[in-house]
This record gives sequence, C-alpha cells and structure tokens, in this order.
Amino acid sequence: MLHTFVAYVEDKPGVLTRVASLFRRLNINIISLTVGRSEREGLSRMTIVCEASAEAGHRIRASLFKLENVVDVDDIAQAPSVTRELALIKVAATPQTRGRIFDLVEVFRARIVDLTSESLMIEMTGVESKIEGLIEVLREDEGRILEICRSGKMTMRRGHHVSSVERAMGVSSGEAEAAEEVPEDDVTTPIE
Repeated sequence: MLHTFVAYVEDKPGVLTRVASLFRRLNINIISLTVGRSEREGLSRMTIVCEASAEAGHRIRASLFKLENVVDVDDIAQAPSVTRELALIKVAATPQTRGRIFDLVEVFRARIVDLTSESLMIEMTGVESKIEGLIEVLREDEGRILEICRSGKMTMRRGHHVSSVERAMGVSSGEAEAAEEVPEDDVTTPIE
C-alpha cells in the first residue's frame, strides 16, 4: 500500500537526516521525497511517499511525529488530493528531428524551455503516468534522451483542509472544524 506523508518541519539543519534515518531504521524505502518552503515562515513542507502495510503506515506517522523539529504529520494517501510531479528532460535533437519532438511535446502538453543546436530541454508537469508516457515515447528513438531530472511527487489535499499547524497559528477551532468538512460534491477525481 502506498502512503503519502505530508510533514511540516522546522527549517533547521539535520531534519532531513533524521527523517531519512527513521525510514532506514524501519527498513522502508522512500519512493519519493520532496521538500520546500511552506506557507508558514520558518516551516518547510515534506512530501514523503513510501510503500508499507497499513499497520506500518500508522507506525511511520507516529514515529515521524516524535522526531525533533517535526511540527505536524498527515498521511493523505486515502484523502481526496491532487498530485503532480515536475520533470526536465534533455533530448538530443538535430534540425531534422526537432519537428517530431516539437509534435510530441505538444501532444503531451509539455513545453520546450531550452534549445541549442544539438539538444533541447522539455519541461513537463503532471501525474507520474503522463511523464512516464512521454519518456517511453522519447526512448523509442534510441539515444535521444540525454538527461532526466524529476522533482518527486507533490501532493495537496483537495478542498479547504486546515492542518494542526494552521490551527496552532491562529485559526479558531470552529473555523478549523468547518474547514475540514469537505462537501460531497467537492470529493471528485482530480483533473489530469
């Protein structure tokens, strides 16, 4: 079972090492890890994707929450959410092959962000399967892909969800409870 943990952590040295060490101690492989600034000053948001049983998922969440500098942890794998990934793909391209690559980029709704006489760079944002599809088609032309850089999954709950971090930062309990109620018509499949 895939688990997607969103952890708010303090912007301090050593936090990433503590999180990675926890997964090493539990003998669980991290499939995807994305870290960046959050909406709160002094806090970063980590999105960690791993495969583990439901019981192990509860243990991971509890263990993450106990780590120093971890403020909040949520397992949102089963919650309505939107997940995206960013990929940069550098492809060898000659004047003769550029037209076909430009057509592929258009079909996959990606875009060209750099162009030289020998290569071009494609930027694509989307779900993992869409990115994998573009990479697979590009690999059909042997030797075409020179380099790939991927961000890892970024996931956010749909609707107006309020985390315990926001509650602690001043959202009243009545507002927080109302915000966590997701109307039935808001629980839909994410648009891809």
